[in-house]
Amino acid sequence: MGMKIEPLARLERHAKRLGEIAAVLGKYGLADLFGGFDYPWLNKRLLSADGQVLSDLTTPARVRLALTELGTTFIKLGQMLSTRPDLVGAQMAAELAELQANVPAEPVEIARAIILADLGQPVEELFGEFDEVPLAAASIAQVYAARLHTGERVVVKVRRGGIEAKSTTDLEIVQAMAELLEKHSPSLRPYQPVAIVRQFRKALLREMDFTYEKRNIEEFTRNFEDEPEVRIPQVYGDLCSHQIITMERLEGISGTDIEGLRASGENLAEFARRGANMYLEMVFRDGFYHADPHPGNLMLLPGCIVGVIDCGQVGRIDDELRDEVEALLLAIVENDSTQVTEQVLRLGAVPPDFNRERLRSDLDEFMADFIGHPLRDINVGHALTSLIEIIRRYHITLPPPLAVLLKTIIVLEGTSRRFSPDISLAELIQPFCQRMILRRFSPSRMMRRARRTYRDWDRLITVLPRDLADLMSRFRDGTLTVHLDHRHLDPIINRLVFGVLTAAIFLGSSQLWSSAAPPLLWGISIFGALGYMVSVYLGWRLMRAIRKSGNIDSKD
Repeated sequence: MGMKIEPLARLERHAKRLGEIAAVLGKYGLADLFGGFDYPWLNKRLLSADGQVLSDLTTPARVRLALTELGTTFIKLGQMLSTRPDLVGAQMAAELAELQANVPAEPVEIARAIILADLGQPVEELFGEFDEVPLAAASIAQVYAARLHTGERVVVKVRRGGIEAKSTTDLEIVQAMAELLEKHSPSLRPYQPVAIVRQFRKALLREMDFTYEKRNIEEFTRNFEDEPEVRIPQVYGDLCSHQIITMERLEGISGTDIEGLRASGENLAEFARRGANMYLEMVFRDGFYHADPHPGNLMLLPGCIVGVIDCGQVGRIDDELRDEVEALLLAIVENDSTQVTEQVLRLGAVPPDFNRERLRSDLDEFMADFIGHPLRDINVGHALTSLIEIIRRYHITLPPPLAVLLKTIIVLEGTSRRFSPDISLAELIQPFCQRMILRRFSPSRMMRRARRTYRDWDRLITVLPRDLADLMSRFRDGTLTVHLDHRHLDPIINRLVFGVLTAAIFLGSSQLWSSAAPPLLWGISIFGALGYMVSVYLGWRLMRAIRKSGNIDSKD
């Protein structure tokens, strides 16, 4: 019983905030996403925060506006969901990718107080100069320009005051809502809302702890220390804490300033190529990459050098996942639809009613669109988006690291083409595919696979005799028991019994009616008539329950 009450109890603790969330969802006509309600008459009368008529907006646009109005935690949730087109669909993911926190700057005194509390000294002693007006004000932090006493120009990123307490409240509400949705919404259960929220909670708490961003920057610096084409800002560790990060200020042109980039005189095609190659090196060489290749996170430095900023969002892929991704890419390159199907099934969680042959047929059509075309004409982002749509159509759930990686590559192509329309990510990936083939058959890779296989077999050989001996001992002693877990079987049995009971009452009532069994009223058997009414009521209740579940075959 405690499991049933716990999510509701958590929601009750934050009734005021929950009321605000419910009001915003109702305002944007989104309550039906959670409760099955529809308010068409209300949508025509309500306006969004920026004055748009809601009936003129698509559902993804209304979701974006609602999340923006709900604040930091929900904005970050939307941004995380934008990396999961396999769950929310390409249209919703594209809309959520536009989420930006529109928050006013908080007073500089709050940042000064945090710096004093965390670093133990006032701003004047730590910095030679410190601008009072922030360079940028985001939902989690504000960025200030400063200069050290030794003359280096730096930027100081300071977390907003009180943001942790607000986020903790919202995270509890989101987690409780996810648990209730997973329990009571059969249509959403395959998408594992609890697991998604758990992943989101971990990512948000990491993003609010700047020690993780500091480590990310230091790891990127080590990975690219021998590549002069890439510049990662230096971090000043003695001026950092879990709420503060101080780093070198890169002097260049932001990737969002297209006019400035064109006026710089630099070769933008070369800049785009270097930036894309940097990301491909991160993914296929290091397995650790910057997960937000937005133009605003890249800078053009003098000499056509690529500067990277805002390293809070990163992705990792381990050796095993990288092997599977490489196998998928090679299967696509070789136009082997059977192998592509097998790799998709190995990578994703497959529903029980899955149709393998139909998936292979759809993948055949998908790859036919790219056969015979030169690499320069292939749009990798479009191809991956189409592949994700096929995966989503079959309700196959990808592991979060892979979903983030695919989204990063899609955004990377868009960013690269923004800098130079002639750039071809497919051509840039080709050398990495050739390296993949060589690496898969390298002696070191073969030895690593052999060691992994040996460990698996060694574990099996060690454990199997002991387990078999224990099994035989239990069988001999008569203590062997088998536990069967019939998931969702109780509702099915209940409906079956209910239906049999209804049919029995109906048949019995028919017998009483036809036999004119006394007592009679106007020649009709009273018990037969009452039995008819009871059976009709029970039959109506059974049909209503089946209809409410959404499917006559539903187990819920």
